[in-house]
Amino acid sequence: MVDLTPQLLLQAYAEGLFPMAEDAASEELYWFDPDRRGILPLDRFHVPRRLRRTIRQGVFEVRIDSAFDRVITACATARSSTWINSDIVRSYCDLHHYGYAHSVEAWLGNRLVGGLYGVALGGAFFGESMFSRVTDASKVALVHLVARMIRAGFTLLDTQFVTEHLTQFGAVEIPRAEYRERLTAALATVADFPNATPEPADFEALFTGQG
Repeated sequence: MVDLTPQLLLQAYAEGLFPMAEDAASEELYWFDPDRRGILPLDRFHVPRRLRRTIRQGVFEVRIDSAFDRVITACATARSSTWINSDIVRSYCDLHHYGYAHSVEAWLGNRLVGGLYGVALGGAFFGESMFSRVTDASKVALVHLVARMIRAGFTLLDTQFVTEHLTQFGAVEIPRAEYRERLTAALATVADFPNATPEPADFEALFTGQG
């Protein structure tokens, strides 16, 4: 069994690879490098009209990195995320400790009701998983992530695969060769995820010109 150290994970991401388990109970890990890679183009990110209203109303309090372990655990127990086993949870918590893995969280009062986590390396953010216990919670977290990325100068949001959930935001598939080119450029970019705090104008810029 492969020991998922922070160093190994960062090297893998830099080469275009990411790990997944067969299911949550499995001890086996597999490395993936899809022929076609899912990304969310930051310059064409689409926010659905109803979601824009939710964000403007401030229904959720959005926090960054305040409960990373709870976010990844919630993702691991979500029905759609059976590929996150205990080794992945432990390894990404280690990455978070070293400042590379981050969570974007949606809160209602003192309740964590949705969020996502991923890995930031250079100007690339590798989205791993999201969960939602309240309608729109994870979607709001995603919009906050994108606003934060744009403000910080990120250039690549890797979604690994394209799902129906992500297509509403503009997710597309690109060939592996094109992904590698974008990844190389993103890794050469300096972007500071923790210090990039989006302002209301950043969200309005995302909404401008959208129907």
